[in-house]
Order: sequence, then C-alpha cells, then structure tokens
Amino acid sequence: MISKIKNCQVIQKPAMLMNMVGIIFFLWNFHLTTAQDPLRFKDQVDSLSQLQIEKGMDEKVILFTGSSSIRMWGNSQEYFPGKIIINTGFGGSHMSDLLFYLDKLVINFSPDQIFIYEGDNDLADGKSAGKILKDTRKVVRKIENALPEAHIELISAKPSLARWELKEEYIRLNQEYKEFASRSDRVDYIDVWSFMLDGNGEPKREIFLDDSLHMNKAGYDIWAEEIGRFIR
Repeated sequence: MISKIKNCQVIQKPAMLMNMVGIIFFLWNFHLTTAQDPLRFKDQVDSLSQLQIEKGMDEKVILFTGSSSIRMWGNSQEYFPGKIIINTGFGGSHMSDLLFYLDKLVINFSPDQIFIYEGDNDLADGKSAGKILKDTRKVVRKIENALPEAHIELISAKPSLARWELKEEYIRLNQEYKEFASRSDRVDYIDVWSFMLDGNGEPKREIFLDDSLHMNKAGYDIWAEEIGRFIR
C-alpha cells in the first residue's frame, strides 16, 4: 500500500505542475491578447476620424500619428505656422494598432506627408524590434499603395527615464528603422533619440513630465527642431 501511494504521488506532482504551467500560460496569453486588442481604441479612433481640415488647391496636408507622445503634442500646429497640421495620435497604441486603423487615421485624410511615432509601447509590452519592423513594413506598404505620392517619416523611439532599462532594445529598434528607411526613396528616419540625451548619454531629466515618460514643452521643442528639418 505504501508503495502504491508513493507511485501515485510521483504521478500527481508532474500533473499538478503541468496544470499550473497551463494556467499561467493561459493567463499570460489572455493578458497579451486583451492588452493588444485594437478595438480598445475604437471610440477614440472614431472621434479622430471625424476631424475636419480646410485646404486650398496647392496646400499640403501634414499628418502626425502614433502613440501618446504624438497625442499629447496638442499644439503641434503652433510649431509649424503656415502649414496644415492634423494630429491623429492615440495614446497607448502599438504599430499593429496603427496598421489596423490606418484607413481612418491616415489614408482618410489624404496627407502629403505622414510622421509616425510608434514602437515605444510595443517594446515596453514585450514585443521584439523584429516584430515591430514587420508591422512597420505593412504600414508603409499600405500607405504607398493608397497614397503613392506621400512621404513617410519614421520618428525614432525616444529615450525616457521610465523605460531606460530597455535602452538596448530601443537602440536596436531605431537601428532597424534607420536601415529600413535607407532602402526607400519615400521613407525617412528622424533621430530624436540622440538629441534627448545629456552629456552622460542618459535621458535629459528636465524635458519630462512627472511620470518620467511623457515630455513637457522642452521635450517638444527638441522634437520640433529635428522634425522641422523634414517638413516639406
């Protein structure tokens, strides 16, 4: 009898372990699926898609889109007077979310130039640079097919105090963006990363809000200067 009980215990422990692993995997997969469900942005995107613009025959439309660093740049028009600027940023988004809503947030407005900031949240949520670049290629391809005359500007992922432990991943993604843009006549890479670092190679503390992730006016001043070089 004792021998049978011991044998039974030997069988049950691996079974219990497998059940626990299965539960953990399910919960993690559920978390990723829920966190990355693009429908979480539906109301925000529906509202943004209703934005109206007025332009003359020869005026160019410049569109900024991407995650919260774009969404919170509410006064971007003031940085580029004389230009028609439209902002369809939606906070918390990934490059895959932009792809999902590309028609509503970009193509719908027929912009002449498109500035994209994505990848920041993707990396923070565990996506690899390779996965982000794969989504980026799809975004660019869809824009090129729908708007063959438009220019696309990929803004580098920015450094931040809140996510500095992911520094190497951010550098890897920016390098992927840069190499990808170098192979296209209609895609540029804009480096904001380098200009947001101090003399020690760390994020400038004075350009961030209290959350150490999003930028204040000083941060956007840096962005405007570097991005302004690419305004057509």
